[in-house]
Formats: sequence, C-alpha cells, structure tokens
Amino acid sequence: MLVLEDLRSTVISVRVSDSACDCLLGISVLTSLYSCAYCLRVSIQAIWYILFRACLLLFAIIILASNVSYTRASVKSGNKIKSATFLSPKFVLGPGSVENRFYRNVDFPKGHIGIKNFKAEVIDDTGNPVPLHETYLHHWLVSRYYQQLDVVETNHEQKFKESDHISARNSGLCQNGILDQYFGLGSETRKTASHIPDPYAIEIGNPAEIPVGYEERWMLNVHAIDTRGAEDRLGCTECRCDLYNITVSEWGRPLRPDYKGGLLCCYDHTQCKVKQGFQGTRRSLYLQYTMEWVEWDSDIIPVKIFIFDVTDTGKRLNGSTGYGPENGCQVEYEIKSCSSSDTAVNECVDVKRTNLTMPTAGYLIYGVAHQHTGGIGSTLYGKDGRVICNSLPTYGDGKEAGNEAGYIVGMSTCYPEPGSIQITAGEKLVLESNYRRDQKHTGVMGLFYILIADRTPNRTSLSQAPIHLHVNMKGSTYAAAIIALFGMTIAVAVTVHSRLKKWRGEGYQPMLA
Repeated sequence: MLVLEDLRSTVISVRVSDSACDCLLGISVLTSLYSCAYCLRVSIQAIWYILFRACLLLFAIIILASNVSYTRASVKSGNKIKSATFLSPKFVLGPGSVENRFYRNVDFPKGHIGIKNFKAEVIDDTGNPVPLHETYLHHWLVSRYYQQLDVVETNHEQKFKESDHISARNSGLCQNGILDQYFGLGSETRKTASHIPDPYAIEIGNPAEIPVGYEERWMLNVHAIDTRGAEDRLGCTECRCDLYNITVSEWGRPLRPDYKGGLLCCYDHTQCKVKQGFQGTRRSLYLQYTMEWVEWDSDIIPVKIFIFDVTDTGKRLNGSTGYGPENGCQVEYEIKSCSSSDTAVNECVDVKRTNLTMPTAGYLIYGVAHQHTGGIGSTLYGKDGRVICNSLPTYGDGKEAGNEAGYIVGMSTCYPEPGSIQITAGEKLVLESNYRRDQKHTGVMGLFYILIADRTPNRTSLSQAPIHLHVNMKGSTYAAAIIALFGMTIAVAVTVHSRLKKWRGEGYQPMLA
C-alpha cells in the first residue's frame, strides 16, 4: 500500500510546464508501472486510478501546449467580456524632446460596467510598438472625473475651471491631487499583468455615484521622453536637471538647490541633451490602450483601488492638497551612489520604508509595485511583519520592444487565493522599496498598487459560473508532439490492463490499495 501511494503521488506530482522533458518524465513514470505492477501485484483498480489521473495530467499539458487559457466568467451567464482598443491624441517627438500632456475626455467605454483589464503601449503612426531605448515611457495615467453637462470641451487639452469638474479619485492614500489615477504604469507596462480575476471588477459608470448635472469622463496623462541620440540616455530617463538645463519649474518657481533631477526638470516641451551632430527625424506617436470590461450585475464584486507611496511622510498640510516638502506623498526620491564602506555593509542596496495605516478592511485581490531603473523589488508588509505582496522587476536583455536591455520591462504581481489575505481597518502597514546603489539615480519611484474587495465570492455560485475557453493554436507543432505522447499513454494503459487480466488468470493476488 505504501509503495502504491508513492507511485500515485509520483505520477500526480509531475509538474505541468512547457518543458518537453517534464512530459517525457510523466510517460516514463507511467511505463514503469508495467514492471512495478508485475512485481508488486498491484490491483487493477489502483492501476486504473493512477492511469486515469495521469491521463488528466497529460490532457492539461496538451491544453498548455496549445496556448489555451481559461477565464471564469461572471456568475451571471451571458455576461461576456467585451474588448476595445483606443488611441490617444497624436504627439510628435524629436531626439531629446519630451511629451507630458493631459488629455481630457478621451475615448472610454460607456455605461455601468466593470473594468477587467487595461493595457497600454507607445506605437508609431504605422502601428508598430516603439522600444524604450527610442522613446522612454516614463508613465501613463488614466484618471476619472465628473464634468458639468453644460460645459463643452472643444479639444482634449482645453483648460477648464476647477468649479466645472469634480475629481473622482481612487481610495487613497495620498493627499488630494497626488496619485489620483485609476490606472497607470510606466516602462514595465508591456509585461505586467493587469487583469482582474472573476468575479471581481472595477466598477465605473454607476448612475448613483454621478452627481446630478454632471457626466463621468476620463483624463489621460502621457509622459514620454525621446532618447534617440541622447548624450546620457539613463540621465534623460531619470530627468537629471543638468541634462535638461532646467533651473526653474514649469510654473516659474526656482528649484531648490538640492534637487538634482525628477519630474520638475522634464516637463512638457523640455529638451534633453543629445550628442553633437546627431540627426533624427520628428515622428508621430500614440499611446494605444486596450480595455476589457463586462456589463455590471449584482454578482460582480467591486474592488477599491489603493496606491501607496514609499515617500509618504504621513503628514497632510496646506489642506492636504498638492505637493509640498513635507506634505504627504512626495512621489519621487533620489538614490545616492554607495561608497566602499557601504558596499561592505549592505551590498550597495538602498532600502526605503514608510509606515501606513489602512483606512478600511478588505481582502487583497491584486498587487503590484512600480519602480524605475535600478529597482530590485518592493514589498508590502502587514501586521507583525507578514508579507501581503512582494513585487519584483524583470529587466530586458535585447533590443526589441518589450525586452529592452537595461530597462524594467515588467513587474511581478500578486493574485492570492480569494480570502487568503485580509487587511483589517486601521492595520499598520509597512511599504519597502529597494534599489541598487551602484550609481546615483534621480527621480525614482516606489509606488504600490493594490485592489481590495470587501467580501469573497460565494463558492457555490462561483462553481456554477461558466468558463470561457480562449484558444491560440500557435505552436501547433509542439502541441502535436504532446498529443502523440498522450496517445502513447493510452497504449501503455491498454497494455497494463491486458497484462493485469493475464495475472489474474494465473492466480496472482493484486496488492490491496
């Protein structure tokens, strides 16, 4: 019995992956059952149980090899996921130039819906993705607001009165006017998962939430830096003030003496230094964003968006609005290069932490950090040091878009089992952001996005939810190989079954399970 259990656990524990050797290992284990069964006189029922589980395992491998993915739909049948792709207004960049504009009333799905996914990237006027080493995507942000119905916006960049609109920000924690966005990422946008698992979604367009006489609208901020021919490409992406020759902010206020780089030095229409004699054309670019959503119904569980900032001082001054040296979230900070003594002590790593207080209770549904070049990961801790979410960067090692060497091209995300990670109201949290200090970095960030739900799904209802199957048959050659292995498994099963029948006829007593 012990041997049988070991065999069964061996078969079932064969790891499902895209590795061909793992598949062959599964077949090897199955074929070995022939000789083991002969020696151990394993019962027909036990062998067939193992073979049945193994066949299910290999069927799962076939599914993975065929690039098939499953999405559990909303509990309410017929509520299908919709998708649409939009383009930002055109912006034109030449070598060293900067785009940092706010486009109001951009294209967005209408109605009372639940957002399930939001992806974005910079493309050129032919629709091709633009790599980061040509145009660095510092960030893109999408914010919600309510606009008075009697106010006509004639163009995307129209300046309107504060009294004409109401900000509909996320759930916090920064002061008003800072990190208000619903969606947003940076260079990591192409390879960072952003889908929201079922039955959860970000609720928008709820008529009960829209003030009377107003309409829900959306604003897009795109901050892009053209680094073609840059004298110091990293310095341009980190907005070093000397490379931009900036001493005053875009509002005309002098920069403080210790401010060496960041958002205040790479605002719209500034110019980073390029190599002498470099020639490059100006080109038209767009932010392409793709959204997925479902029509809202009572079975969807809404999530709240929280954005934490490692530079948050915890103070709320001047009416808790806008930037200030000590006022709440500073958004960015500087990393000093390490000395020889630092290297011996902490391996040349900058560790920055801040304490936060969670205002409401809920269950973690999703989590991800945002860092710049030099970042090596960020962790959100809960009470007693428990890890709520750890997010690590992926650096590219090539030239193609999505794999640019030296850039953060993705951040790992957290999708915990529903109900497994709960944050209580008033819980003390610690946000930690880590950067390498091999060299100086300016304008870095240590943000953390989480989605929180106030309840978990009813398991009975969830188990009845329809499952959508999405198939991509690219790589069919590999899939065919797996199917062939599956056929071999069936052949082995038939052989074992035949041999076991013969054993019984010869009077062998099978081992009891």
